[in-house]
Amino acid sequence: MKIEADRDACISAGNCVMSAPEVFDQDDDGIVVLLADPVPDGELENARAAVRLCPASALRVASE
Repeated sequence: MKIEADRDACISAGNCVMSAPEVFDQDDDGIVVLLADPVPDGELENARAAVRLCPASALRVASE
């Protein structure tokens, strides 16, 4: 699975990092950074949760 992150839309809430720390991080400004592309099999559910929980809708599943 691939995730797309709209860094311009990111509001630095950090829900993605809390949901899937193996997949997401934040830069010095708090903006989302993808750590894994594609998402490892063991992190699929966590990554999907991060997409659902993003308050800015800055994340989306690009491919399954």
